[in-house]
Amino acid sequence: MEKFKEIKEYIEKTLQEKKINVSKVEAEGPEIAIYTDKPIIFFDDKNLIGELAEKLKKRINIRSEKNILLDPSLALNKIKQIIPEDADIKSIFFDTTFSEVVIEAIKPGVVIGKQGLVSKEIIKETGWIPKIIRAPTENSEILKKIRLILLKNSADRKALLKDVAAKIYSPPVSNNDWIRVTALGGFREVGRSCVLLETPDTKILLDCGLNTAEKNDEVPFFDVIRFPINELDAVIISHAHVDHSGFLPYLFKAGYTGPVYCTEPTRDLMALLQFDIIDVNIKSGREPLYSEEHVKECLKHTITRNYREVTDIAPGIRMTFHDAAHILGSASVHLHIGEGKQNLVYSGDFKFGFTRLFNNMDINYPRLESMIMESTYAGKDINYSRMKSETNLIDVINETVEKGGTTLIPVFSVGRAQEVMIILEEYFKLGKLKTDKVFVDGMTRQASAIHTVYPEYMKKNIKTRVLQNNSPFLSPLFTTVDDANRDDVLNTPGAVILASSGMLTGGASLRYFYQIADNPNNSLIFVGYQGRNTFGYKVQKGLKSLPITIEDGKTKNLDINLRIETVDAFSGHSYRAELLHFLNNVAPKPKMLLLNHGDSCQEFSKFVSKRYNLNATAIQDLESIRLR
Repeated sequence: MEKFKEIKEYIEKTLQEKKINVSKVEAEGPEIAIYTDKPIIFFDDKNLIGELAEKLKKRINIRSEKNILLDPSLALNKIKQIIPEDADIKSIFFDTTFSEVVIEAIKPGVVIGKQGLVSKEIIKETGWIPKIIRAPTENSEILKKIRLILLKNSADRKALLKDVAAKIYSPPVSNNDWIRVTALGGFREVGRSCVLLETPDTKILLDCGLNTAEKNDEVPFFDVIRFPINELDAVIISHAHVDHSGFLPYLFKAGYTGPVYCTEPTRDLMALLQFDIIDVNIKSGREPLYSEEHVKECLKHTITRNYREVTDIAPGIRMTFHDAAHILGSASVHLHIGEGKQNLVYSGDFKFGFTRLFNNMDINYPRLESMIMESTYAGKDINYSRMKSETNLIDVINETVEKGGTTLIPVFSVGRAQEVMIILEEYFKLGKLKTDKVFVDGMTRQASAIHTVYPEYMKKNIKTRVLQNNSPFLSPLFTTVDDANRDDVLNTPGAVILASSGMLTGGASLRYFYQIADNPNNSLIFVGYQGRNTFGYKVQKGLKSLPITIEDGKTKNLDINLRIETVDAFSGHSYRAELLHFLNNVAPKPKMLLLNHGDSCQEFSKFVSKRYNLNATAIQDLESIRLR
């Protein structure tokens, strides 16, 4: 920890020069904690923290010494008196491990107060440092569960951060400077994304997904790893979708004890989806790959980072998340390796095009030599008009409504569901959607609640609506469905149903499909990617009938007579033209391009190599390539 010793000495010297005494300085993973019995000094002069953070390129946390903390029961009464009622506080918890009081409110800005006056008053009166978080605009059981898990395990989390810091500040053990990536999943395919990055001193995993569409090729190729899993220094998750995070809890089942880096929304959405994987497996009679305890371990070991926040994660490696505009909290990962000997960007899934939910993705990096880039739609040369696609969606729904039929829209509960909800609400307000019977089934409501906790990750108009307690996801247009009232939905003429899964691989969407498939007055609209060999893909390509099991255990043939439409433009992935526009605009241009996450990687790599005169290649699963 020699490097941290230098940091500690610099902080102590700087603060002594300002006549500020601190009791201790500790490393908390990639962050620095300064303990003091006079915390208010740092909050009266924010420049103190800002200057240190800028100089050290690290997040600085101020911690109160235990001896100045007011008893929690007394502090609770004080805090309630200090915070204005219009903050709409939902909960207050005391985290003694970090000397923080966690305040959850609908209006966090009111808890902070103008120029931080309210939060500073809490510190002065109680000694506790406020950690102010936004409450969802509707009740969310999953968020309660996540936040309770984090609070209950704060002591374990602090111990983890201490271990992480020891790794981050450990000196290099080798003079070699090779860098290698190995494809463990998601190369020349879509699903089970997983990349192993190795240097002589570090082993880092980029994503850890499942391929739910391929039961025989569901998990990454971890059997080729020739070291104990607990030797991994870190796991980085680009976003929450199951094909990027669904296998992560299994690592903890297998003995991994290190950190998981992702954005805060990714942490919450990832847990939602992982808990759901367990539930779906149990309901289908399949043994889950892992248990709830392993998902909780994921949460305990997660270290969240904001976009464009530079973070040391291992000896000689700095990580920065950049907005990928794919789903809430999705990130492209920039890795600065070996004091700049190599700069690698792992794109994750990204959208270089218009969406109603998110701002434009980041395309500028400080340095860039190599890039691993997704190519989901590289083989699909679509020239679409977003406005025309939205109109087509509404037209199909309206035509179905006029026939008294039901419209089923299979959606990914995270991302596509929210995008489609915003479109439907807008067209309904304009009087162009001819039904007010829109039903939301599956996890979409819980995922939408998580969206309302992170409005700063969405477009300004959506952010404003959420902050004004007017979330589009809570519009009266949408009715939540559960097991008890699904039959009522099917008996509602002109119903529009948004249900997961988005590829008809299971869940509510498949159950609805079985009920409505034989009626030509009904419609099925695909608005997202359909993986090869998924049931959705087969239906999309013209499947006419299939055998199904009915209630008495007998088998009958189900004729597929309903109208089937695919409306492009709503995908969170970039189409071929958008991928090319991205390569035209990304700065700086990569010297090496590795294509993954697609089934047209080989053809696209040849095209890109010729067009841009760069080294583009499409390695396959189990292959390794040396970057340096």
